[in-house]
Amino acid sequence: MAEFVYPPVIRAAITAFKALDLRIEIVGAEHIPATGGAVLVSNHISYLDFLFAGLGAYKGGKRKTRFMAKDDVFKHAISGPLMRGMKHISVDRTDGQPAYDEAVKALREGEVVGVFPEATISRSFTLKKFKTGAARMAADAGAPLLPVVLWGTQRLWTKGRPKNLTKRHVPVTILIGEPIELTPQDKPVMVTRRLRAAMTEMLDRAQREYPVKPAGPDDTWWQPAHLGGTAPTPEVAEAEDEAEAAAKAERRAQG
Repeated sequence: MAEFVYPPVIRAAITAFKALDLRIEIVGAEHIPATGGAVLVSNHISYLDFLFAGLGAYKGGKRKTRFMAKDDVFKHAISGPLMRGMKHISVDRTDGQPAYDEAVKALREGEVVGVFPEATISRSFTLKKFKTGAARMAADAGAPLLPVVLWGTQRLWTKGRPKNLTKRHVPVTILIGEPIELTPQDKPVMVTRRLRAAMTEMLDRAQREYPVKPAGPDDTWWQPAHLGGTAPTPEVAEAEDEAEAAAKAERRAQG
């Protein structure tokens, strides 16, 4: 079936990246399967991560990724029609089963489904705890897990920082790991641990080999604490996430 929304969106994104002269490096593109379903699993450090993770899959094999995203994005007047047109999958966080079923169906039909197993952006720029949904849907659909790690995207737009979508010459690293094949005997919790361990090594590599260092004391915010940056530690970041979630729950309760 012809697609009318996704191709022009891809072209527009690539044009914007070129106009900003983003120094995008894609490593491991050969791991993108040419056909068949796959669960693309990415870390989450920026509001733009779906663009770059999707670019990795597209450059690697012209694959279009159907990302699972919270339903708020689908309710927006501008982003909603685009998300639906690109066949992304709306997730209702109060009842995720319909989205899960839709994702498994898409995988069985040979689609690449994109998942952020941390669920929210990591303020510490390290990996948060992973949910097991990606492993479960891969097992149910008989599809491999495809680990992807992004680095540098947080410098453009991330949680708690002003967006800087016109910043030029920013290096962005996209690492694509070897697919993780599942067997019926694999337990989702153990597979998720394997996946997170593999992505931890990939993230360490991306951070270590990133071609730019902070320009000075005021430019250390995008570096994780364990590398000498001023991003919050994972423990502090988790506390901030919990406080934010509590505040949102209170606002909803107040109507």
